[in-house]
Amino acid sequence: MDSLELSLFGKFIARYGGEVVRDLEARKAQELFAYLLLHRDRPHTRERLATLLWSDLPDSTAKRYLSKALWQLQSALEVGQDECSKLFEVDPEWINISPEAGVHTDVAIFDATFESVKQLNGRQLDAWQIDLLAQSVDLYQGELLEGWYHDWCVIERQKRHDQLLQMLDKLTDYYEACAQYENGLYYGRMVLSYDRARERTHRRLMRLYYL
Repeated sequence: MDSLELSLFGKFIARYGGEVVRDLEARKAQELFAYLLLHRDRPHTRERLATLLWSDLPDSTAKRYLSKALWQLQSALEVGQDECSKLFEVDPEWINISPEAGVHTDVAIFDATFESVKQLNGRQLDAWQIDLLAQSVDLYQGELLEGWYHDWCVIERQKRHDQLLQMLDKLTDYYEACAQYENGLYYGRMVLSYDRARERTHRRLMRLYYL
């Protein structure tokens, strides 16, 4: 059965069965969906969501716009599949992504990989974990939700940026320990492409070039 897939790194893109969902173009509907997906571990009050996404509007107006965005989201995803009909759990006070929802995001894969290795340094990882790390950093096709500037989004974006650098550090460490210096240089240079001022990475690259 086809699944709903969301790309949140770089430009927001929703796909079902490999095809882009064309009707999901309303920006606020996208923002609502992205927030719910990034915080799908718990339900959210309508009041909080309205304040979060329409902070410059009166409460009554913000709640009305929230209802409109939710309707746009449900309408755009109504393509006949069971997954979308079970996507949201909605009542007069709360909204959340259903635990049974058949929806996958690049960020969820990225986060799961980070959690699985965050307590380990690169030299402690095995080949399977390194392969998983390499696949996960490849998912980072741009900053999280590029071009969105809500406070909540900026915080989430910085969190994933920091995680990316830590994951790249682990890859660099692993390949240096294995004496695969070209691979170490590749990931070290990738770190600098995201943070040019990282002094310890400059030092590491000098060591790798020497080796």
